[in-house]
Amino acid sequence: MHHQEKPPEDNLTELMEFVLLGFADMPHLQWFLFGLFLIIYIIILMSNGTIFLITKMDPALQSPMYFFLANFSFLEICYVSVTLPKMLLNLGTQRRRISLVACATQMCFALMFGGTECLLLAVMAYDRYVAICNPLHYPLVMNHRVCMQLVTVSWTIGIPVLIELTYQIFSLPFCGSKQINHFFCDILPILRLACGDTFINEMLVYIVVVLFGMIPFLLILGSYSKIISIVLKLPSATSRAKAFSTCSSHLMVVVLFFGSGIITNLRPNTRHSEATEKVISIVYTILIPMFNPMIYSLRNKDVIMVLRKLLCK
Repeated sequence: MHHQEKPPEDNLTELMEFVLLGFADMPHLQWFLFGLFLIIYIIILMSNGTIFLITKMDPALQSPMYFFLANFSFLEICYVSVTLPKMLLNLGTQRRRISLVACATQMCFALMFGGTECLLLAVMAYDRYVAICNPLHYPLVMNHRVCMQLVTVSWTIGIPVLIELTYQIFSLPFCGSKQINHFFCDILPILRLACGDTFINEMLVYIVVVLFGMIPFLLILGSYSKIISIVLKLPSATSRAKAFSTCSSHLMVVVLFFGSGIITNLRPNTRHSEATEKVISIVYTILIPMFNPMIYSLRNKDVIMVLRKLLCK
């Protein structure tokens, strides 16, 4: 039985590249999709780049909240740049091939940036918790050194784990179809192509989801449960509204990002769900990074004021 699972070396070497099907089932819309996603990519780069620059340069935006927002905006640019340029290349040239090494690299960076986003959102929730629930000690607790440490941990803690997960997935034998029914090298579409036993790999994926998805999400829920309980005890409606306004943007981003992630993981893993999987992936890898700067800028008076000053110059 074990000899049947592993193909000969010759067959393995033939499968050193995959085919990203992407939107091949919509041949008449290829150039429309190319133009649409190119515009979205430019919007993401410009909007997140603008948020990053103004939070670094303007003296009015030098608090810990904006330090984390700058990191978050830079992270969004990195995250979307893992998948969108390759998708645009495939749509523009119709050459959908991707080497095994390039596919593994794309998956690894997508996982690392996705994990960092979950952790950074948890850090931002903790920042809001300290600011609202312990305002007198906020400058002491959230000093520059602590902020740097929290951001560094968010960016680096998942790297060895996610590199190992990627290595384990691409160590599987791929002896069947080379066609990935997705627009980037995501975990589930790759595991579907493996002809060996994927049980251990699936368990590793669930462990990673718990460590970098569920735990940050629970920490965010804990932070906001404390925030809500404190805010509701405030004497006036004005003070309650002001307190909620400081964290409403972050809460909206959390709902969008984790909501789409939860839907992805709770869906039944069937062939019929592959089209839905692509749509949900577009939401959390492309559309959410486009909307996040709008959410933060439109609901933040400080950012709006700085943007107005910048446009008036």
